[in-house]
Amino acid sequence: MFNKNFFSLFILSFFSLSVSAQIGESVQKTYRVAIFSPLYLDSLFAEGTYRHGKAVPKFAQAGLHFVQGAQIALDSMMLSNTNTEVSFYDSKAYSENISHLISTHKLDSTDLIIGAVKDAEFSQLAAYAKQRNIPFISSVFPNDGGITENPFLVILNSTLKAHCEAIHTYLMQNHGTDKIILATSVGSQESKIAAYLQQINENEGKPLLNIREINYKDNFGTLASVLDSTRKNIIIGGSLSAGFTTDLLKTVYGFRKNYQVQLIGMPNWDGFSELRKPVYKDFSVMYTTPFNNTKNEILYRTLQNAYLRKFKGFPSDMSFKGFESVYIFTTLLSRYHEDFMSHLNDSYKGFNEYNFRPVFLSKKSIVPDYFENKHMYFMRIMNGKISRVK
Repeated sequence: MFNKNFFSLFILSFFSLSVSAQIGESVQKTYRVAIFSPLYLDSLFAEGTYRHGKAVPKFAQAGLHFVQGAQIALDSMMLSNTNTEVSFYDSKAYSENISHLISTHKLDSTDLIIGAVKDAEFSQLAAYAKQRNIPFISSVFPNDGGITENPFLVILNSTLKAHCEAIHTYLMQNHGTDKIILATSVGSQESKIAAYLQQINENEGKPLLNIREINYKDNFGTLASVLDSTRKNIIIGGSLSAGFTTDLLKTVYGFRKNYQVQLIGMPNWDGFSELRKPVYKDFSVMYTTPFNNTKNEILYRTLQNAYLRKFKGFPSDMSFKGFESVYIFTTLLSRYHEDFMSHLNDSYKGFNEYNFRPVFLSKKSIVPDYFENKHMYFMRIMNGKISRVK
């Protein structure tokens, strides 16, 4: 619902917050953090008047939730021997956009950038971070945006290739002797998934796993002809399409009485309601995700309680991302300002486990193209519920 907290939060976007040292401690330095989120303020307000009654439009909700989580993180932090000044920016602003902020030098004193941005805004901030040697934490965009040779870019929401790497490692460890089938279709994303798996599987010069690829242009009627009744059949759903997923799920579910089948999908499959329908009783579908939001119970309760008190509701996934991004990386900045990038995998953790590794897109590269979270959780959807695969 719409209330005064909504207005106060938008006003917050134009000012800075400070997180101060604990009482009695000498303050050594002030660090400045810039947080970018798509708030669409210029679309929501006309001549200072809010245009959408008592509701927040869906297109603005994700960015708002990210900022709410970030605000709660700042309210709960106590950083030793530092002042941290945090400025919020609307990444979808018309006039005060990222290009304007850069050209007018308003970001010149920034020590850390955290962004819930994608596409053009992602590229702009990544380029600026590289130019100024400023760490840029990309919190939500599961893509490298074509960025190369940028050792200051940190991707939390792992790329599609990283998910394929995790699936391949899982298969190597658990299903090396089983029948493995990549079911895919026509499309650019489908072609990428197939290419990633082939590249990973043949990285040592010869295939590590026997993966049979079957491309279905129209239907899955011939899938049964490649299944093996004498061993387990692992079927990788190589598509991000909801329609493809539904068709493949119905087909594979029909084989369960005559074959041992396990369906493994892509990271966005958790958002497909079809997988939770009760008609697929006692049939599990696995997928990978870098976010599980359960590791730190104290922080979990802190966010939930504060969100309920401030906003009369429960935090969304974007609120968790906003909270965690600010809590972890602002803390790291205060502790390791001179050597921030070397401490990405410090033991200071939030809701999720992370494993940041340098990515070299070319074997000839000397400088990392970026750093990426390689830690994946394997999740299982069964009987309408989601659980972690231990």
